Amino acid sequence: MITEEAQKIFEIHVEEITEWKKRPHKHNFFEIVYVDEGRGHQCINQHEFDYEAGNIFLLPPLDCHSFKIKEFSRFYFIRFTDHYFLNNHKLADYKEWFDRMAYILANYNKVPGDIISSDRERSYIIQTIKSIYQEYLHGDSYSDAIITGAIASILNILARSIEKRYVDQGNESERRFGEVLRFINTHISNTDNLRIPVLSEKFGISPTYFSEYFKKQAGMNLNEYITKSKLKLVETKVLHTDLTLKEIAFELNFTDSSHLARTFKNSYGMTIKEFKDSGQRCCS
Repeated sequence: MITEEAQKIFEIHVEEITEWKKRPHKHNFFEIVYVDEGRGHQCINQHEFDYEAGNIFLLPPLDCHSFKIKEFSRFYFIRFTDHYFLNNHKLADYKEWFDRMAYILANYNKVPGDIISSDRERSYIIQTIKSIYQEYLHGDSYSDAIITGAIASILNILARSIEKRYVDQGNESERRFGEVLRFINTHISNTDNLRIPVLSEKFGISPTYFSEYFKKQAGMNLNEYITKSKLKLVETKVLHTDLTLKEIAFELNFTDSSHLARTFKNSYGMTIKEFKDSGQRCCS
C-alpha cells in the first residue's frame, strides 16, 4: 500500500485532471478537497460516490482514496499535518483545537460525501479556499497568520456541519436525544458531567427513568456508550497524534494505560498496536 507523505507541514495547490493516474493511496496528512470544476467518482475506504463542481470534502490521515474522472476536473487540495498547528504559535490553544477535531473525526461516520449543510457556508469556504491559495502564492510576513486563521475557520465550519449531521440523526428518534449525545461527547473526559443526576437535571428527565430512556434511544446503556465514545477518541489519537498510551489514558480518564489497553482489546479483539499497524483497507 502506498502512503503519500507531505513534503511540507502545509501546502495548497490546484490540479487540473482529465485522468487519475495515481494508484489508490493513503497519506500522512489532513486534506481539504474543493472541486472547482468537473465531475466523476471518488473512492474513500471502499465507498464510491459521485462528485461535482462545488463539492467540499475533509479527508483525515490514513483514509485511502482515489478518483475516477468523467469530465475534466479542477481540484483545490489543502494539505497539512497536525504539526502545522502545533508549530504555529499564532493559534491560541493547539490542544483545545485538536481535541475538538479529534471529537469530530471520532464521530464522523466516515461515509464519504459532501458534508456542507448550507449554501452560505459553502460559499464562504469556497471564497476562503481561493483566498488562501492567492495568499500562499504571494506570501509576505503576514501570510502565515492569515492562512492559519483561515484554515482554522474552515475546519470549524466543517466540524459544525459534521456534528449537525449526527445530532440531527439522534434527534430523529426523540427530539432532544441528539443534544444528549452532543453533551456526552463534548464532556467525555469530564466524569462528573456524565453522572446520571447531572444529565437528568440538564435535560429534564427523571433520574429514575434516565437509564431506561437512554438505553431505549441508544440501544445500549450509558456506561457502554461512554466507553464506546472514549474508544473512538482513542482510535483518533492513536492514528493522528504522537501521544503515548499513558497520556491518552490520562486525557480520557482511564485508570492507567493498562486499563485502557485491556478495555480496547476487549472491545476490538486486537491490541492498540495491532489496530495502529492494520490501518485502513484501500479501495481497488
